[in-house]
Parts: sequence; C-alpha cells; structure tokens
Amino acid sequence: MMKKKSIPASKPFLILFLCQMISALDVPLDSKLLEELSQPPTITHQSPKDYIVDPRENIVIQCEAKGKPPPSFSWTRNGTHFDIDKDAQVTMKPNSGTLVINIMNGGKAEAYEGVYQCTARNERGAAISNNIVIRPSRSPLWTKEKLEPHQVREGDSLVLHCRPPVGLPPPIIFWMDNAFQRLPQSERVSQGLNGDLYFSNVQPEDTREDYICYARFNHTQTIQQKQPISVKVFSLDSLNDTIAANLSDTDIYGAKPVTERQPVLLTPTGSTSTKVELRGNVLLLECIAAGLPTPVIRWIKEGGELPANRTFFENFKKTLKIIDVSEADSGNYKCIARNTLGSVHHVISVTVKAAPYWITAPRNLVLSPGEDGTLICRANGNPKPSISWLANGVPIAIAPEDPSRKVDGDTIIFSHVQERSSAVYQCNASNEYGYLLANAFVNVLAEPPRILTPANKLYQVIADSPALLDCAYFGSPKPEIEWFKGVKGSILRGNEYVFHDNGTLEIPVAQKDSTGTYTCVARNELGKIQNEVHLEIKDPTMIIKQPEYKVVQRYGQVSFECIIKHDSTLLPTVIWLKDNDELPDDERFLVGKDNLTIMNVTDKDDGTYTCIVNTTLDSVSASAVLTVVAAPPTPAIIYARPNPPFDLELTGQLERSIELSWIPGDENNSPITHFVIEYEDGLHEPGVWHYQTEVPGTQTTVQLKLSPYVNYSFRVVAVNKIGRSQPSEPSEQYLTKSASPDENPANVQGIGSEPDNLVITWESLKGFQSNGPGLQYKVSWRQKDVDDEWTSVIVANVSKYIVSGTPTFVPYEIKVQALNDLGYAPEPSEVIGHSGEDLPMVAPGNVQVHVINSTLAKVHWDPVPLKTVRGHLQGYKVYYWKVQSLSRRSRRHVEKKILTFRGNKTFGMLPGLEPYSSYKLNVRVVNGKGEGPASPDKVFKTPEGVPSSPSYLKITNPTLDSLTLEWGSPTHPNGVLTSYILKFQPINNTHELGPLVEIRIPANESSLILKNLNYSTRYKFYFNAQTSVGSGSQITEEAVTIMDEGKMVQPLYPRIRNVTTAAAETYANISWEYEGPDHANFYVEYGVAGSKEDWKKEIVNGSRSFFVLKGLTPGTAYKVRVGAEGLSGFRSSEDVFETGPAMASRQVDIATQGWFIGLMCAVALLILILLIVCFIRRNKGGKYPVKEKEDAHADPEIQPMKEDDGTFGEYRSLESDAEDHKPLKKGSRTPSDRTVKKEDSDDSLVDYGEGVNGQFNEDGSFIGQYSGKKEKEPAEGNESSEAPSPVNAMNSFV
Repeated sequence: MMKKKSIPASKPFLILFLCQMISALDVPLDSKLLEELSQPPTITHQSPKDYIVDPRENIVIQCEAKGKPPPSFSWTRNGTHFDIDKDAQVTMKPNSGTLVINIMNGGKAEAYEGVYQCTARNERGAAISNNIVIRPSRSPLWTKEKLEPHQVREGDSLVLHCRPPVGLPPPIIFWMDNAFQRLPQSERVSQGLNGDLYFSNVQPEDTREDYICYARFNHTQTIQQKQPISVKVFSLDSLNDTIAANLSDTDIYGAKPVTERQPVLLTPTGSTSTKVELRGNVLLLECIAAGLPTPVIRWIKEGGELPANRTFFENFKKTLKIIDVSEADSGNYKCIARNTLGSVHHVISVTVKAAPYWITAPRNLVLSPGEDGTLICRANGNPKPSISWLANGVPIAIAPEDPSRKVDGDTIIFSHVQERSSAVYQCNASNEYGYLLANAFVNVLAEPPRILTPANKLYQVIADSPALLDCAYFGSPKPEIEWFKGVKGSILRGNEYVFHDNGTLEIPVAQKDSTGTYTCVARNELGKIQNEVHLEIKDPTMIIKQPEYKVVQRYGQVSFECIIKHDSTLLPTVIWLKDNDELPDDERFLVGKDNLTIMNVTDKDDGTYTCIVNTTLDSVSASAVLTVVAAPPTPAIIYARPNPPFDLELTGQLERSIELSWIPGDENNSPITHFVIEYEDGLHEPGVWHYQTEVPGTQTTVQLKLSPYVNYSFRVVAVNKIGRSQPSEPSEQYLTKSASPDENPANVQGIGSEPDNLVITWESLKGFQSNGPGLQYKVSWRQKDVDDEWTSVIVANVSKYIVSGTPTFVPYEIKVQALNDLGYAPEPSEVIGHSGEDLPMVAPGNVQVHVINSTLAKVHWDPVPLKTVRGHLQGYKVYYWKVQSLSRRSRRHVEKKILTFRGNKTFGMLPGLEPYSSYKLNVRVVNGKGEGPASPDKVFKTPEGVPSSPSYLKITNPTLDSLTLEWGSPTHPNGVLTSYILKFQPINNTHELGPLVEIRIPANESSLILKNLNYSTRYKFYFNAQTSVGSGSQITEEAVTIMDEGKMVQPLYPRIRNVTTAAAETYANISWEYEGPDHANFYVEYGVAGSKEDWKKEIVNGSRSFFVLKGLTPGTAYKVRVGAEGLSGFRSSEDVFETGPAMASRQVDIATQGWFIGLMCAVALLILILLIVCFIRRNKGGKYPVKEKEDAHADPEIQPMKEDDGTFGEYRSLESDAEDHKPLKKGSRTPSDRTVKKEDSDDSLVDYGEGVNGQFNEDGSFIGQYSGKKEKEPAEGNESSEAPSPVNAMNSFV
C-alpha cells in the first residue's frame, strides 16, 4: 500500500512563494525554472520611509525589483509624475529603478526635498514602493548668547542648561572641559535626557570655568560647541569672612551654616506628568532630585510589576528604560527620591500607542487556471488602523474590473481565476502614527510538468541504510508523481517504499537488490515528463582486526593493528587519533597501511588510540588503551573493602524515632563513600534484614524513623569504591509501642472469576505495617451508579474475599480498610471493579475485504455494541485460511491462521497471503472470558504474483555442439505460467564470461535441445518462469560440450559448492560438497580477506571433502576456496570467515623485546642471501629443450603475425585454434594463482609439455624433459588449459 509523508527531501529546495490555500502552488527556487516562468514584479529593495541624506553627497534613492519579463520603472514626486529625463541632475541606474541625484556637481539637496514613490511594472502587473520622504540633514550653529557666571553656595542645587540648536536628526549631547575630557558624573552630578547638567548639591570642588556642552551631529559628522560656563561655589568659611568685613557682629551670626535638606525634584516638575510612547520603541522616564545628602531614586509601577528582562536603570537609577514596549506597559510609574530627611515622589502616566503592525501580511499567490485563492491583509495598532486595497498601484475601487475578484474588507477572494487575473495587489494599513504597505501578486500559470532533478543522477548508499531518490518537480496544475524501477518495470508500490509529497522516493532499508535504475514520471493535464536516476548499494566499511589493549615498558615499542574490509569501489582513508586529538608531531609515531607503531615509548604516550576509517559514504572507528609501565614496576598499593563498623549505640529512644551511632572500621586505602543502615524485625520476621537508609561516609550518627509494634535491631555496612564491608554486629533490640494501622492495603482490585461473582483482592500489610496485634480487614462494596448502601464484612488477615450472586459484568465501588486491636486505619480510597465476564453475544457485522496486492489484504468490520461484549473488550480476532490455489484447482486442508487486533479497532491487514489463491475469513470479538460467535465466512481471492523458481534443471546428452535441458515446473506458480526464460553464456578457462543469450520458451514445454554450441566449452545457464505479473527467481546450472571428435569424451566438470567453515582461534575446519568424477584430487587456497597477497595452497590427501587449516592468526578475517587438480584451475566460489579473538593479556609481548627483534632480522637477512644465491645459480643452469626450440626460431618479437588471429608462426597451438570460441573478456576476474592469460603470450611453455602431465618443478625446471618423456611436436598443441607460471615464461627466453 502506498505511504505518503511530508518531510524534506535529502536536498531540500527553498520555497519562493508561500501560499494562502492548499490548492496554491509552491515554486522551487530553481534559477533555470525562474528564468522561464512569467512573474509579476516584486520590490526587492527600497530606501527607508524617512530618508535623511547628507547634503554634501549625491542622493541615492533605492528601488530594485524583479519579475519576468524584467519590469520597467517610473517615479512620482509629491504625488505627481517625476520626469527624470527633464532634470539633468537626475539619472536612473541601468536595469534598475534606483535614482541618483547629482549634488556634488552643482545640485542643491534642499531642492529635492519631497515624497518619492517608485513603480515597477511589466505585463503581469505593477508593484509600488513605500512613500520615501527625502530630507537633507541639518547641523546649525549655536546662537550667540552672553553667559553669566554661576555663583552658588555650597550644598545648593544647580542646573547648567545646554539648549542645543535644533538639527536633523537631533544631536547627541555630552559635557567636556577645555582639555576635551568628559566631566565626571555621579549620583550627585548627572546629565539629563534634555542635555542639561544637574547638580543635586554643589561642592567646592565643582568650582571651574570650563563647563562646555557639545552637540555631535552624526549624519554630517560635525560637532558644535557651546560657550564655556563658569561656576563658583562659596563655602561657609569663605562666605563668613566676606560678611565679617562688611557687616556687624549681629549680621555675622545671622549667616546660616550648610544645612541638610530633604529632596526636591529638579525634573520633572510638579507631582504628575504624562508620557506617550509607541509600541516597540524604548520608553525613557527620568527623575532628577536636589537634596543634601544626595537623594537616591527608586522606581515602581503602580498596580503592577516592572517587566522582567526588559527593564534597565541608567544614569545612576535616575532614568528608567523599558525596551520593546507594548500596550501592556501602559500605566502609572512612580519615581521616589529619598534621603535621610525625607522623600518626594512624582507619578508619570504612560500611554502606549501603536503604529500599524502586521498580524497577517498578504503573501504572493501562484494559482493554476480555474483554481481559487485568497489574499488576507490583517493589521493591528492603537488606534485600530484602516485597511485599503490597490490593484497595480491604483485604488481597487477605480481599477479595471475582474470577475474572479471579490473584496471583503481585509480579504480579497479569487474564484475560478484565469491567466488574465494575474496582477499585483497592494494593502495599505494606516493610522495617525504611521502606515504599512505590502505588495502581493496573484500569478496564474498554466505549465506542463518539469523535473528539476538532473538526469541520470547517481546515488550511492551503504547497505541497510535509507536511500532517498530526488524528483524535484514543478507544473501547473500540480503534477502527479509515479516511480518505476528499470526501463520497463511496473509502478513501485508496497510498504517497502515511502513516497514523499515533494516527489522524493525513500527506500527505508536499501539492500543489494535495490541497485538499479529508477524512473520518475510527472504528469498533469498539459503533458508528461520522466527522468532516470541510478542507485548503487555499497558494502559497509568494517574493521575486521581492531586495535587491542597494550601494556608496554618505558622506552619499548608497541604496534596497534587496524585491518579493514570495505566496498571495492570506495576509497577508504585511515586516521589515527590519540585521546580524540591528532597524533603528536613526532617521528616516533609511524603510521602504516594497517597499523600504528610507536617507537621508544615514553610516559606521555599513555592514552587511548583510535583508528578512524572514512569513506565518502560511511565511517567506522575502534579504540584501544596503551598503558606505559616502568621497568621494573613498583609494588602496587593494595586496596580493599573497608572493615565493618563497630560499637553501635542507641540513644534518644522515642515512640517513632531513635538515634543510632557507630565507629567506622579501617578504610583500607579507599575512602568510605557512604554507610548503609539495615534493620531486623525480631517480632514478625526474625533473621531477615531490611534496608533502612544510608548516610555519607563522613557521618557516624543518624536519626531513624520507626514504626509501631516492631522489635528493632540495627546493623551498619560501610561502602567504598572497592565494595561493601561485612555487616557490623547487631545493636541492642528496641520494641516500639502498638498503635492503630497507619495505612490500608495496596493494589485493591475487583475482578470476577465467574459471570455471577466478584472477587475482591488486595495486598496484605506486612508484619511491621500492622502497628499492633489482631490485624483484620473491613471489606466494603456496592454497585456503581445504583443508589445502594455499602455492604461490609470484616475478615481475618487474608488477601481475598468473594462476593456471590452478582449480575454479569457490572461495575462496583470497592474499598478495603485495615484494623487491629487498637483501632481502624484512615478511611481508604475507593476503587472500581467489575463482576465476572461472560462470552460475547454477537459477531461483528458488515465484514469487507479489500485485496491490496497478491500477498496483502485489508479487512474491515463494524464494531459490536459494547453491551453485547459482556466484559472488557480486548479486541477482535480474524480467522483466515486458504481454500484452494486458483492455478492448480486442488483443494487441501490448510490450518487456519489467526490475527488479533487489540482494542476497539475495526480494520486490520492480512500479510503473507499466497498469490492467485482463494481464501475465507471470519471475525470474532474477544473479551477477558473468551471469543464470541464468528461472523459469516467471507470469501476473497488474491491476484497473480511472480512464480517461484523451477523445481529442477537437468542438463544431459552433451555432444560436440548441443546440450539437452530438462526442467520441472515451479512448486508455487502463483498464477498462470506464460513462459520460461532461459539465459546462457560461455565461460572460458579463466572464468571470464562471454555474451549472454536469452531464449523465451512456451510454458507447456519441459525440455529443450540447445544446438550450434561451441565444442569443448563450459556454459552457465540461468532459468526462471514467468507469469503475467513478472519473472520469478532463477535457478542456475553449468555444463560442458564434449571435446573434438576422436578425443575421449570427458565428463562434466565437477561442481564444488556449499563451502562451509568452522573457525577457532588459530585453526578452521573447511568442508564442501563435490559432484563429478571419482578420485578427484582437491586443494584448499586461502588468504587474508581484502589483502592483495598471493593465495596460499594446501593439498588435500585422498578424496576427502574436509580439511583443517592450521597456524591462523587470531581475530583475522580470511578468504578461502576449494579447487580440483588437473581441471584447468576449476574451483569453488570464495567464502569468508574470521578466527576467534586471542585471549586478552596484559603481559609484555615477546615481539616487543629487543633481543627477539634482532634475532628475527638476522634470520631474514640469511634467507635473503640464500634466495639471491639460488637465483644466480638458476639463471646459469644447463641448456633445456626449450632453449633448443627457441634457437630453431627467429626472435618471436619479429615473427610475422597471421592476419586472421594474430598468432606467431608455428608457436600456434590448439589453444590458439580455440581462440575464436573463447568469449570476450567481460566481467572477468583477475586470476589469483599468478597464471598468465593466453592472450598475454601465445608463446607458451605448455606447448612443450605432455598434455596435462607437462608440469614444472618448484625451481622452474621442466618435469617432462627430465623424466625422459618425448617432446611434443608444436602442431599437436596442448590440451591442458592451465596457464604457465610467469617465472617459467621468463625462463623460456633466457
């Protein structure tokens, strides 16, 4: 069944146009596609609404737009057309609407003040920009004024006014002195928001003549300076001296000293004020107070809290700053100025208004002809903004009529649009604080399907990983997407595929058979298009020999192995890390092909080494730890479990608590982490110890909570990193007093065992939970939703009570309360139970079956009424069974299959059906008692599927040029067989495959004679059956035509198959199955998997079908194959096995010892010398018949080649004659036994041998010559297909 999901593909495309309705189209941002599609204009860049320009530079008014065809541009100025061609100072950039007004060559910026608006237009509509207000910046000079010096008494307040000139934009104010140093500010002296400098109280150090206010105009990068202001502060002492010189004694004593004053606000004035701010702006409120001592300012919001995370205090808390204000920030804000003499406050009433802001801005709409859509324009503000619509820059009321368009307030509704409906619409939302303008186009397109994914794109995926095949598409109307595998494959369906809405095909678990070509087809009513992509599945990269833990002595040598196996088409890179970082830049670290060697190891080499193998598709890693030890190692510190605590003491005995103390035992070199306290109840469970609590290892006393009616004993266990100590000796016993139960039984349930009873069960209280003697239970029940009284009974200390005579499956309220000789436990909570269930009464109805494919069906049914279930509905069971196969028309008894669907489910899937068969099913409802009656049997049939492989394939009667094939029909035809498909191809002696021939055979045939075959040639056959659905799995066989006439008819080549291995640490048992002539001599070849080294060969004694390979390396992957001697190198397919890992050892490896390495080097040098001597003696050997034969011929390099096959003169043998019958080199495998292919050299030494008996000794000498055998004539050729050794081939030219 087809699955669809809406998730991004592996290479997601950006979405250019978001749409308002489901029917609207998404247009991928594909440059080639956008160049071809028509599109109304879109404004992409424009200058700000309030654009303040530098009057000394050229004015650039931005207006950029895109569209297809490219739009043209025009401008209005102050509401009328602005003809730029008539103003020499104004130019428009090419392919753009941006205006450049030349001020630097004589123009005046003031002459171009005004409101500008840009229009971008093409054949599909017109988009307009905001109203751009152009104003040149202004930085006027300070007006000249005469500034009188300020003479102030110490402790008085003072305000120095700045009053900067009005500029555009407003200047930034700061106070400095004549040395251009900023004047220090504090809680006492600070600058207000208006630029004035406020002194809460003056001090003598405030006296100076250079208080200068500066105004910085950032736009013109100018600074204006006010004239310096002089301030002189008179202290009390100097003031009294002045007065004493001029006044009487009485007046002197009348002069007031510096007195403290309570706060007075310098700004704002009065007790209240108001402030209006716009939403989203920064709200700044200021309070500056005079007073002595200097007042401290505090801010509060009446009736609320200051907003968290948006509130800041500046200017020594004199300024309250709230960022990003909203309507919720409206209210009364109170500033309080306080010193030791009193306080004063001021309330500022803040009102937050709002310029228009978007709730839903209109978005571009792309539609197909005949579709519907909407443009929505919703904005908010304070006051509420008004919404107006324009079409192509013209008010919609006077725009050309469009029958598909209807305006409904803030929404335009489009119905059954046509291509002429394309236009650009503008939404204007405005109030007294501003406006918003948005362009949104309606683009009606009729486009045939296009596939944007590149053709023949190759995807490579690791096996068992998800594969995502892209099929990015576009069309209008939206195309439908289908996927096929192969050129002539059927449409892909089924649970093994996921089809995404963006066209991507997902194979959740890609396997080797997922490799192939996949075709994506997109179609709509305007056309169809398809695209092919290719999928390759690669083998995962594996580390078959991982690095192992190593212990090495200081200054020794160590090596880590990292042998990998990977897909042959991927190029792996191996990286080594130390402690997750790069290897040290040290020549002691040698990185080999599959190992890392560290020479002269030091202590700093200790750590974790990681081998990371990366390919373009996957990555694997393995790590091992290197431990560097000293030689000889120092004795290790002995760590052990702590000794048990002792001297336990009980103190502070109370009814429900007691204090336990103890003395810790020896830690044994590992600190105690915690103590575990356990208790024994000698009254109820003597000899059983329970966990009570635990405390940190630094604590030796604990207050323990106790339960009533328990005879306590305590013991303590100490714990460190090594383990737990033995328990301490028990403390003295302590018996607590009895009490009524504290708790009621847990897990109370009511479940009927029969249709007319209710079994009430609970978990009995444990001994110490009884709190006293005489434990019993009060069991109460009543029917739920029925006005009944509780029925109660008191039972002994049991855990079950059965209520009889109940109606079938009705709910009951149940509670169980504990009591003992001292009273009842607290009132228990009620639980709901049910009386016993009975079998359901009715069967599900309206059973329907929907056959999805040949092996899967979906069954539906109507749920049964809950009243007829008579119990807890557990689900439904579907019984189904095969009645007969439609292809064989034979009935046989088949066991019924059952599928259970939990809960109130009304459908289910039936998997694993046999194709082309007749089935029956019925459905039954299930409750806790059992199954209800079955629904009437429903008959359904599955369609045809692909057949199984033919039951057998036999090849008999080989002749010179023919073979007879016999076969059996498939065991499971799964439909009506339409034909058989036979494919075959020749295989030459080096296992190269020739051209493949395909034959279609009628379904009623069971044998075939293949004629016109090559003589003495091996063929491989592939045979499968077909139904109308497709081909089934194939069966393969191999056979050989007989030799030339007059030669012995050799039997079929033997078959060696089912090679199996059972590997241990250093050896492996190899076994195989053999079919062919008796008395065959076998051999086993093996080598390290993934290695390019030569195969090692072992001869099998006798005709046994097993062999033991010994001397293998532990933890290594090997490849193995089995062959038969004397049969042209015929051998089995390869098998791979891995030996068991070696036992981990931390002992020093002998291979790392210096004396052992030296000994091995000496042995290797001696062997090398012996090999060189043997080679020299061999090249100086006697004259062989081969040499004589070469002397009888000229240099083979200059012999003329025959025109027909290119062989050399009389060196041509029967192998050359058979060259025409050898298949071409296709899919060949490189020989691993160092054989030279026939086509590499026709001058083969085999021509001089005795048929298959002509062989070479290990030293390259010719056995046939030394054994006195007769030399063959060149014309007789050589019947052996074994190729010569390259060493012997070289000797033939010595």
